[in-house]
Amino acid sequence: MILNKEQLTQFIKQKSQELSFLDCGISKSGFLEEEAPRLEKWLKEGNQGKMSYLENHFDKRLNPSLLVDGAKSVISFSYNYYPSETQKPDTYKIAKYAYGEDYHIVIREKLEFLIHLIKEKVGDFSYRVFTDSAPVMERAWAKKSGLGWIGKNSLLLSKQKGSFFFLAEIICDLELEYDSPFKTNHCGSCTRCIDACPTQAIISEKVIDSRKCISYLTIELKDEIGEEFKGKMNDWIFGCDICQDVCPWNRFSKTNTEIRFQPSSDLLDFTYKDWEDLEEETFRKIFKYSAIKRAKYTGLKGNINFIKKK
Repeated sequence: MILNKEQLTQFIKQKSQELSFLDCGISKSGFLEEEAPRLEKWLKEGNQGKMSYLENHFDKRLNPSLLVDGAKSVISFSYNYYPSETQKPDTYKIAKYAYGEDYHIVIREKLEFLIHLIKEKVGDFSYRVFTDSAPVMERAWAKKSGLGWIGKNSLLLSKQKGSFFFLAEIICDLELEYDSPFKTNHCGSCTRCIDACPTQAIISEKVIDSRKCISYLTIELKDEIGEEFKGKMNDWIFGCDICQDVCPWNRFSKTNTEIRFQPSSDLLDFTYKDWEDLEEETFRKIFKYSAIKRAKYTGLKGNINFIKKK
């Protein structure tokens, strides 16, 4: 049976649900006109810090056709990572997204399986899959696909699901039914995320100065953390959830059901001393499949030592 574009669209959305994606929305591929001047201004002001890779492939970030020849559709997905249990309050903290297995691997496997299911219906087609892994403006495409709006902390927000989810995409040359962009901003006059940031990284609505962001300082920055951040890190040693934890919409976050995202009891029970005494062999064992490997053992210990000396 040959599927028309409406049937194929429904098939993709149904299978994405079966694969436990929170949401799936589809937008027509094209140049991101609104985002182009914003991105250029953000880069010119140096807000990317030492993430020089963000300066590369400027055109590709704005035009999916430069990533996939003949691209017609951008299929956006969200995948829940909100945990049922969190770390004890008195310990060094890591971002919730890093509690379980590396999301790049888990989500990519699901997307590749979905591609396999689509090929069974339509045959071969051109595509690429992404999850925080290439020059794709994920939040812009998710908004265009109707998944939510961009909050003042620059993250995608959903009234029903909050923001504790990953974003991912399939860019392909299939013609599909397109969803309407999300047009309403439901942040209103709330400034909780801006007020709560201890390093004042949210410099204006939807604009983040990465050089001040705790996530950048504890993961992306390979140099020593600047002395001006002493006493402001709030015990975060890998990533940061402050602007999400205070967001009123996250009261609607539901516990994720992904077995591979479940944290080990070892991790949840870690005390300050356990983190400070952590040896490289134990680090490799506990975080073998974790996104925390990005910081490397030396980077994580450096973050701990910086906070210890406050």
